Amino acid sequence: MNDAAAPPHASQQHATTPEAHPIAPNRRTFLAGSAAVAGAAALTGAAVAAGGADAAPAKGHYPLPVGRDRLRVFLNGDAGTGKQPQYAVTAAARKIHARAPFDLAVSLGDNIYESGPDGPDDDQFRTKFEKPNAGLDFPWLMTLGNHDNSSVFPGDGGWLLRGDAEVAYHRRSKRWYMPKRYYSVSTGVADFFVLDLNPLAAYVPPFLSPEWEPGGRYMTQQARWLERSLAASKAPWTFVCTHHPYLNNGPHGAAGDYDGLPAPLNGVELKKFVERHVAGKANFLLSGHDHSQQVFDSAPALKGTRQIISGAAAKSVNGESKKRFRARYENFADRGFMVLDITPSQVALDVHAVKTGKPGSVVEFSNLYRR
Repeated sequence: MNDAAAPPHASQQHATTPEAHPIAPNRRTFLAGSAAVAGAAALTGAAVAAGGADAAPAKGHYPLPVGRDRLRVFLNGDAGTGKQPQYAVTAAARKIHARAPFDLAVSLGDNIYESGPDGPDDDQFRTKFEKPNAGLDFPWLMTLGNHDNSSVFPGDGGWLLRGDAEVAYHRRSKRWYMPKRYYSVSTGVADFFVLDLNPLAAYVPPFLSPEWEPGGRYMTQQARWLERSLAASKAPWTFVCTHHPYLNNGPHGAAGDYDGLPAPLNGVELKKFVERHVAGKANFLLSGHDHSQQVFDSAPALKGTRQIISGAAAKSVNGESKKRFRARYENFADRGFMVLDITPSQVALDVHAVKTGKPGSVVEFSNLYRR
C-alpha cells in the first residue's frame, strides 16, 4: 500500500479555535427480537449471498459520481433525530454546497433515532432523513448503526434484521443509497467500502443465531469480500466506512473498551476484525457512533490507515472525553460535519463546527493528506 496518509507538514494544517490543536497521548421484546433473528435463516442467507456486491441504483436515484478524477464528499454521522440541531447542520451544509457543490455524501450510521424504522414505509424516513436533507440532492451512501438495529432498548443493536428495512428503503428514495447491508461504490478517484460491523459490537449479542456471530457465515463472508475488494481496488484512495470506530477519545471508548463493558460487549471482536481486514489495507477508516469530531494520527495497530470520526451531525457529548490516543483535531462540544476534497494526489479534509442556535458554520480545522 502506498503511504497515502502520511502526516502533513505542520504548515499544511491550521486551526481557528484552541480545540483544534493536536493533543497528546414499536418495540419488540428481547426474546421476540432474538427469535426473529434465529428463525429467519432464509432471509439472512439471501442478504449474505448478495451482500457486498455493487448494485444498480433504484430508478430515480441521484446518479453516483463515477469515473471521476476529483470528488467532493459531505461526511456526517449519527444524524437521524429530525430535531433542530440536525436542521442546523444541514442548513450550514447547504450554504457550502451552494458555493462548492458536493458530489456525494457518506453517512456513518444511526440514521433513524432512537430505535430504527418499523419497516421501509415508516414515516421516520421522511421526518428524520428526507426533510432535514432537502436541497442536498446527491447520493447518500448510508451505513447501518446500532440504533438502526434496536430490539429491547434504543441502540442495543440486538435485532439485526431491523436494519433490513433501511436496505429496502434504498428502492424508495432518490438520496438514500444502501443496496445491501454492506457494499462498495467506486468513483474512480476513490473507492468506498461500507461495512456492517454491528454483529461484532451489539449490546445484546446475537447468541441465539450462529449466523450473526463473529465466526458465523455473515461476518466470515463479509470479511472475505472486503479482503478481495480492497486487494482488487485500483483507486488512488480507499475509504472503509463503519459506524463503530476503532480509535476513539470520546465517551463510548475505543474498540475493545466500548463503554467500559466486559467482552464481548466491549467491541473486542470488532477490534480484531479491523486489525485483520482493514489495518494497512485501506487509506482511511471513517466512523461515527461517538457524537464528536476527531481526526487521529496514525496508530501502530492501524499500520498507516487513518481513523476519522464524524458523528456530531445531530448530537453532542457535551465536552466529555477520555483522550487516550494522539489526535490532530478533536471537538467534543459542537455539532458539525466534515468535507473531503479528493484528487489522485491528495485528500483535503475540512472540519466544520456548527454553533446550534447561531447562523452559519465555522471552519475549525483543515488538513491535507498527500502521496
